[in-house]
Amino acid sequence: MTEKSLISPRTLQGFRDYLPEAMIPRERLMETARRVYRSYGFSPIDTPALEYLEILTGKGGEETDKQLYHFEDAGGRAVGMRFDLTVPLARFAAQHIVELGTPFKRYHIATVWRGERPQAGRFREFMQCDFDTIGTRSIASDVETALVIHDLLRAIGIHDFTIRLNNRMLLTGLLERRGLAERSAAVLRALDKLGKIGADKVAAEMVDTAGATPEQASEVLKLAEVSGSNDEILRQVEPLVAGSATGEAGVGKLRETLAALAAVGVAEPLVKLDVCIARGLDYYTGTIFETFLNELPEIGSICSGGRYDNLAELYTNQELPGIGASLGLDRLLAALEKLGLVEKVATPAPVFIPYFDAARLHDYLRMAAALRAAGIGVEIYPEAKKLGQQLKYADRRGFRVALIAGQDEFDRGMCQVKDLQCGEKKDVPLAGNYAELIEAVLKLLR
Repeated sequence: MTEKSLISPRTLQGFRDYLPEAMIPRERLMETARRVYRSYGFSPIDTPALEYLEILTGKGGEETDKQLYHFEDAGGRAVGMRFDLTVPLARFAAQHIVELGTPFKRYHIATVWRGERPQAGRFREFMQCDFDTIGTRSIASDVETALVIHDLLRAIGIHDFTIRLNNRMLLTGLLERRGLAERSAAVLRALDKLGKIGADKVAAEMVDTAGATPEQASEVLKLAEVSGSNDEILRQVEPLVAGSATGEAGVGKLRETLAALAAVGVAEPLVKLDVCIARGLDYYTGTIFETFLNELPEIGSICSGGRYDNLAELYTNQELPGIGASLGLDRLLAALEKLGLVEKVATPAPVFIPYFDAARLHDYLRMAAALRAAGIGVEIYPEAKKLGQQLKYADRRGFRVALIAGQDEFDRGMCQVKDLQCGEKKDVPLAGNYAELIEAVLKLLR
């Protein structure tokens, strides 16, 4: 007999499988994001994973274009896989805005792809959790974007974080003053790397790639010398953009945004001006955000975004300004794992019912149905095995409560409720349509 040739099971570099222990906390974060987004009136949408290549190219910058997964499909069309959810949104808005109306507020939780170098917390396939407002330039939307970021992280259970705030108009004004307006995209892409590669390498990139002179690069990097409170930073940058209407407007918008956030209790140190952040994507035009965990700043921003007032105009003659942000789900989870804040469980159901009396299957099913009707997730073991084997399974999966009932318990009209975290157990009556049992389980789960 010829030996069967097996295909080696493996995943591509930069891609990964998600086992239940990884997928359950991901889904919980997505559910939290949906809840927070909906509380602000954002509606869900979806767009295709594939777009015509011309829709995607030239929107995020040269580096992003290099990272695009693209190919020719069976119909001979040049297509690409979306690298973020903002560019597809701009196309979506241009195509559907007549029926949607403005302002249009949407959230979109979906997978994107970038062929970048994999590293800790960064993969070639990853999930983004976006929310955006289309059709208004009002500062109220800028402020609301920061508030959503704040409320989202608090809802996740994170309290030690900083939302770093800047405005591209300030940066544009600075470049106008230094004669670099026509090279702004390349200069700002270099500036955005300041925290990663340092001032010397950023200056070298500005000269080598953006065509700035060493003196111009030095002038731009004076931003790195700005420090102090938010008010002090604004006073220091005002002279750097004086004479540029764009730059002065950017300073004014930052001051207005900070004042509005402070009015609702979101102020320093939660929100901090960082006039060196530029966001690497070319489409940003105004307010920009990056959010860092104070205990793990090296992992990078876990919720970023900003204002992009001209992006949709690439697809329509109608003005469709926009602003939004995206929660980096996988990067955040990597950070939470480092901080020991991810609960390792392999089941979404907290209650386990061992099935060790084959004659009592109907009773187990009725018990589980009553708990599910009360909103409690329950799993019944599918085979009648020894209780010890089943409890080992329950421990491995991370159940919190076990409901143990064999012939003796059923004869007495009782059920043993066991807390699997501390090992304590007690008998609870099964009478009254399982009302006492449900109450006992809910008490343990609180």
